Amino acid sequence: MSGITRVLGRTPFYVLTGGLAILFLYPLIWTSISSVSPQPGSAQVDGFGFGNYATLASYQAGVATYLGNSLGITATAVIVTLVVATLGGYAFARFRFPGKDALFLLVLSILMVPYATLLIPLVIWLKDLGLSNTLVGVGLVLAVFQLPFAMFMMRISFEAVPKELEEAALVDGCGSFGALRRVLLPAVKPGLITIGLFAFLAAWNDFMVPLYLVGGDNQPLPLALVNMRQQVMGVIDYGATQAGVVVLTIPCVVLFLVLQRHYVNGFMSGALKG
Repeated sequence: MSGITRVLGRTPFYVLTGGLAILFLYPLIWTSISSVSPQPGSAQVDGFGFGNYATLASYQAGVATYLGNSLGITATAVIVTLVVATLGGYAFARFRFPGKDALFLLVLSILMVPYATLLIPLVIWLKDLGLSNTLVGVGLVLAVFQLPFAMFMMRISFEAVPKELEEAALVDGCGSFGALRRVLLPAVKPGLITIGLFAFLAAWNDFMVPLYLVGGDNQPLPLALVNMRQQVMGVIDYGATQAGVVVLTIPCVVLFLVLQRHYVNGFMSGALKG
């Protein structure tokens, strides 16, 4: 009887979570099916097949080129975010220096600035650095916008690690960087995965920054999709667009499913510290 009562008590939870799952998964499932379904004005007119994917693959420089651009931009953004946020979060969590709290608030204040307002100055800045219309330049800009949140996450992740672990490493002969690499980084692994996943999703799907900073064969896949969808006489090729959305979505879904456990643990460690 107690088992039945327990199940009935959790029924509203199952109904709510199941409804939310259907709500979020339905657009993805619908897009996946539509990308191989017959549609007028697309490459897949009769029967089910991969004609829309063939159109996507052969568009201008080819989908492989645009996927490679997206990977280059995303890798730059993720690596820079991880390195800078780890070192900055460690410094804010462990060291004392004048103006530490004010500097940290200044870093967080970037979150309050709409990044679209900074794009024109950044275009000029990248041109002066010789990084105009380059994948590295786009990756650096995207990393800048990810750093405030990443720095915050890494600071609370390092603060959640007992200082005794670091002190024991220092006693054993490790320096600050040795203790960071050997002791602290394994302890804050969930936080690293969390900010890395956030940086990946933001860079992989971003449209506005590449729109301002790159063009031609250097454009990533989201920008290429927008340019491809407009066909003759203003007719939109929905089939190829849906195929592109599926290609864009697959890496995000796979990465999230693989890293889901660490992602949740990263947020939990921050919540417990807060």
